[in-house]
Amino acid sequence: MLIAHDLGTSGDKASLHALDGTVLGSATVSYATAYGTRAEAEQNPEDWWRAVCEATRHLLADTGTSPSAVTGICVGGTMMAVVLVDHTGGPLRPAMIWADQRAAAEAEELGAAFGDDEAYRITGNRLAATYNVPKLMWLQRHEPDVVARAYRAIGHKDYVNARLTGIIATDTTDASSTAAYDLAAGSWSDEVITASGVDSRLFPLVVESTRVLGPLTRAAAEELGLTTATVVVAGGGDGPMAAAGAGCVLPDTPGYVCLGTSAWYSRTTVRPVLDPLRRSFTLGHVVPGAFVPTATTQAGAGTLEWLRDAIAPGASVADLVAEGLAAEAASTGLFFLPYLTGERTPWWNPLATGVMAGLRRHHGRAEMVRATLEGVAFGLALCMEPLVLPDEPVDVVGGGAASDGWLQLFADIWARPVRRRSVTAGATSLGVAITGLVGLGKLEFSAAPGLSTVEREVVPSSRVDEYQDHKERFVAAYLAAAPWFEGASA
Repeated sequence: MLIAHDLGTSGDKASLHALDGTVLGSATVSYATAYGTRAEAEQNPEDWWRAVCEATRHLLADTGTSPSAVTGICVGGTMMAVVLVDHTGGPLRPAMIWADQRAAAEAEELGAAFGDDEAYRITGNRLAATYNVPKLMWLQRHEPDVVARAYRAIGHKDYVNARLTGIIATDTTDASSTAAYDLAAGSWSDEVITASGVDSRLFPLVVESTRVLGPLTRAAAEELGLTTATVVVAGGGDGPMAAAGAGCVLPDTPGYVCLGTSAWYSRTTVRPVLDPLRRSFTLGHVVPGAFVPTATTQAGAGTLEWLRDAIAPGASVADLVAEGLAAEAASTGLFFLPYLTGERTPWWNPLATGVMAGLRRHHGRAEMVRATLEGVAFGLALCMEPLVLPDEPVDVVGGGAASDGWLQLFADIWARPVRRRSVTAGATSLGVAITGLVGLGKLEFSAAPGLSTVEREVVPSSRVDEYQDHKERFVAAYLAAAPWFEGASA
């Protein structure tokens, strides 16, 4: 058996799998994020380790699994996290996670010095605040003593792997999300790193996602309740993992949307995809030799959790969604820009904020929920523009895919069929398991599409043309607010 750990923004979802990928049990342990007034978003890496240990022990107890029956572990995690560690793998400060936007000035400086277009050509990524290199520049500027003591800068799942095995390394998927990795060469870009001024010693060894790192250390085995016979597969970032879980492992398979705390549209290709407007970015795939062109919005299903906490504490998100779907928003002039933590595709503006535009006295809670549902869908429609193929259906996974009404909104706003796969809340976990099992030699990536099914397909309704007009107004609302965002940051 194999244990897959899906380290998300809000917690670790662990799942136990048979060697054919079948799910035998699951357990979730949460951890907190500290958000600040200056675009800070940090987590304590020790909380990740605590969650992994607790979830593993719960899995073993709940399923009655013998520790000796667990052959392997594979970990996936959120991308673009920066964890400064010493030679032992111990964290020197809290992790700056993907949502941290403090490094906007550093990203602009690097772009001016090196060239945004050249960086995009080499790395497949923009030079933006969310990426690792600008964050490391920020840390060098504001916390030089901590950086001087650091041995490596690693990612979310890399930290857990170091605790599991004692080996400090990253994989091709996480490396490709740093804005310092040369996609064509398959190695760190000396050019970008030199231009950034970041010490090259901070960049770790890069291995394939399917590489077996080694066995559990004795200390890790004791904390997890396992044995040192269990081996650890390197794993990867949550985006490429979700692609594997959604069955998106071949160039001729449809692209997919993952609706988690954030959300993205992605597909699989045999070479990087470079958008002339640099709206999208390209990551390495967990499938060796493949790539994952992606366009991401900061605002996914997590936006609804924020709205619930803000206007309806104690209510369930599902009840709020049902309430919103029974109302109207864009058709009544109400739009929500869901940019609570800035935005990536297509604006790449860390200064963007949430805006409820067109609010009037007759609008209430239900209309604001509807505007939020539509706002997330509009944002994802903009993500698709540089990557989606004409008339191609879109598969949807992630917790937000469970709502039939939201799927209909997607179909209308995206103007194409939308298909919910059977791994709504577990695509990333399944992708982690698939990657681990491939690493153990028990499965092939070609089996991934058959490990989930299309549960429901929704086609655009008669409102599709209306929503194309509404999308234009959504874009106009952003363009009108953009100068104000700049002024508000002063």
